[in-house]
Formats: sequence, structure tokens, C-alpha cells
Amino acid sequence: MGRDVPALVFSREDRRRYRIKMQACLDAFALMLRESRFETERPRVGLEIELNLVDDRAEPAMCNGDALAAIADPAWSTELGRFNLEINIPPRALTAGGPDAWETEIRDALNHAERRAGSVGARLIMIGILPTLRRADVGEAALSENPRYRMLNDQVFAARGEDLRIEVDGVDRLRTYADTITPEAACTSTQFHLQVSPDSFADYWNAAQSVAGVQVALAANAPFLLGKELWHESRIPLFEQATDTRPQEIKAQGVRPRVWFGERWITSVFDLFEENLRYFPALLPLCDEQDPAETLDRGDIPDLGELTLHNGTIYRWNRPVYAVSHDKPHVRVENRVLPAGPTVADTLANGAFYYGLTRALVEEERPVWSRMSFRAAEENLHTAARHGIESLLYWPGVGEVPVAELVLRRLLPLAHRGLELSGMDDAWREPLLGIIEQRCVTGRNGAVWQKEMFHHIDRTTHVGRHEALRRMTRQYMDYMHLNAPVHTWPVD
Repeated sequence: MGRDVPALVFSREDRRRYRIKMQACLDAFALMLRESRFETERPRVGLEIELNLVDDRAEPAMCNGDALAAIADPAWSTELGRFNLEINIPPRALTAGGPDAWETEIRDALNHAERRAGSVGARLIMIGILPTLRRADVGEAALSENPRYRMLNDQVFAARGEDLRIEVDGVDRLRTYADTITPEAACTSTQFHLQVSPDSFADYWNAAQSVAGVQVALAANAPFLLGKELWHESRIPLFEQATDTRPQEIKAQGVRPRVWFGERWITSVFDLFEENLRYFPALLPLCDEQDPAETLDRGDIPDLGELTLHNGTIYRWNRPVYAVSHDKPHVRVENRVLPAGPTVADTLANGAFYYGLTRALVEEERPVWSRMSFRAAEENLHTAARHGIESLLYWPGVGEVPVAELVLRRLLPLAHRGLELSGMDDAWREPLLGIIEQRCVTGRNGAVWQKEMFHHIDRTTHVGRHEALRRMTRQYMDYMHLNAPVHTWPVD
């Protein structure tokens, strides 16, 4: 969904043509898989980070267009809400440049953007949900100016036929309606990309699904939404509800949601793209001029534009991606479960844990997904989102176990092994995975710090809920810029 689209009204003919064109793309993709036309020699990792814009009071700043113009860097783009921006860090080999290279690149890019955004009165914050957001901040006026967001909004509500109902029960209870998809903009995430060969894609996707709950439990960073204290990672239920095209009657019929964990382990990347076409009607039926079959016959590589656009409107927590880079096609897993922040150090630790653990699980003789039901993996995700680092999660061979114990005893050694297999030496592995270890030992992540700091301010100052959230958010930003891992942040 990253591409720009024109403002249009779609006809039945548009939808018919799009369905035919998507099938042609899927057929071409199947042929490319059979003929092994994909790049497999240059595996890469990538990273996208969504951020919030705030003013000096840590309140949302509705100025992403001005901030983007000031930053003036093609790596940056707008997101759904006027208070959002996204940076796309260039892909790289996992071990390129030594242990500090990736962190330096990311911090330099973020610091540059922070300085330039300051010229239009904005600051950047990496956090799963901005705690100072209020209901008035996620209305229609908060939609970014790009026509694609308006068009997506219109198509979601045309499919629903009614307003969105958002319900989350946590420490507090949230009950609200929305007449736009803008509440989705409250969800800001970190997205890790992993380029793999088509032959190994299914194993890596299954591994990523297996550990999604563990990832969320360790990295939860979104306990507050619209002034309410909800789940440790409230991003998960909010995102599932804020883009739901199904009214209640359609849900009751078992129609699949567009924000989707999935329903089965897969045997090929083709399975996921085929499911996209079989289960989900098009939201943005825009056809391009390229004929994928003719393009292949000429010996060229098709863009598969309709297939990729449709894929971008189906929000799997681990999404398949097809792309063409340097005239060569590749596939990758886009891991979308994690919130943004709290720091670059925490982000890279999360990435090291994910990349190392999935590599190790793929190498096991008896894969974890052969010993674990798909439903158990999905339940782990929602349990982790609700309870964070305090979660009890299921794992084969041990049953239901505290997530910190599971990670310390079983999964961290696997992550070390996976990174070693990827060519990462001790000097790099130990500091990164040491952050994960200390989160487990201390039981502290971004969500825990936010909750504790908010209650400390509320208890000691009696300034009111929103003011306590605002002060907590300002303190969060100060610590974020220090880049000390969140488990070391004090509460005082």
C-alpha cells in the first residue's frame, strides 16, 4: 500500500478487470516459482519504522506534509495519519559493516529527521501508540492528504456499510465508534524484512508465525489508547478492529478479516498469495498496462502490480512480499507484529532476536510448527498482546510457561545459534541479545515502564489523567534520545 494512487470512483467493470488481472499475475507468479527465476544469492534484511509527530508538549502534531518536505529524504514517507511518518531503512546483509554499522545508520537518519522536523515545530517519537492521543485527534481531519488514504477509507466503509466499533477491555474499558479508519493511525510499528529463497520461504514464514507471541510479549510498548489503560500491546486489537471491512453479520458467517494471523501452516509462498485472491475482494481495483505473461515471454520480469497492490491491503501479521530489485525478483517475509520503539538499541535487539531465532528454528530437524497447532500460535499472540512480558505462553515440550522463563532457558540459546549460523560473531551477538536477556531478568519493557511511570506521576502529583500521560510521554522522549535500553529506565 506504499504506492500513490489517483482519486477515482470504481465501477463494476473495474472490479471485473482487476479480478482477471490478479489471476493473470498469480499464474505468472506460479510460473516464475516453477522455473526458479528468483534471486537467492544476495539475502538481505530490511527495516521500516513508523513514528509519531508531536509538538513541544508531546501532543500530536498534524503536520506530516510539512515535516516530510523539511526532511527532504526519499527514505521518508507519510502514513495514514497527519501525525505519522515512516522511514524505510535501506536493505543490507545482516552482518555488513560490523556490529555498530546498522545502529549508526539508523540513529543518524532519525537524528537528521528530528532536526529538520523541528523547523516546522515537530518532534519524532518511536512508540507503539502515542499516549497523548485523544478521540478528537483520530477523526476525518487527521487523514493524510495523499488520495490513497481517502480512497482506502471510502472503500473500507463501502464494504462495511456502517461505522467501526472499537472495543478493548484491559485495566480500563474502551468503547467507541469511528466513521473513518483514522484510529488505525494510532498504531505505529516496526517492520522487519527478511529476504529468503522461495524454497525456504514457507519454513521462515511458519517460524515467524510460531514466535510472534513471544516477540510481542518481550517488546510490548502500547498500553494506553485514547486515555485508557488497556492491553500491554493495545496496537494488536486496535489494528484488527480499525480496518475491519466486516459488519457483525458477515463476521458471524466466518468471513476472514483483513487483519489476519492466518489459519494454517503453509508449504509454499504461493499459498499466501493464492489465499489473498480466493478470500479477499479488492479494495483498490487499479489495473496497470503490463501483461505479466507477455513480459515473461520476452524474458523480462513482471512487476505483478495488481497482485502486490492487493497484498498491501491484506494486513497479515507476517506478510509475504514480492518485489523486483536491480531487475531481479525476490520474495521476503515482512514481520509486522512489533511496536515502534522505545529506542534504536531496543529495536536492533528485537531484530537480532527475531532473525536469529527464526534461522535456528528453520534449521531444526523437527520444526516447531510440526509440534504446535496453528491455533496455539495465534492464541499466543493475543495472550502476549494482553499481558506483555507477564504472559504465560504455550511452547511444545514444556506446555504453558512464563515467557521470560521460556526465552531465557530455550529461545535465547537458539537465537544465539541462529545468528552464529548467519555469520554474526560473539562481539555483536552478546550486546544485542543481552538486552533481550535483561528484559526477561528484570521483567521490564516499554509497556511496563509506561504503566509504572504514569501511575507514579498520577499518584504523586494528582494532575489528572491526560496531564500525567503527557508528562510521562515527555519523559519517554528524553530517555528515547539517550538510547539506553528501556529495561534500564528509572521511574522517578
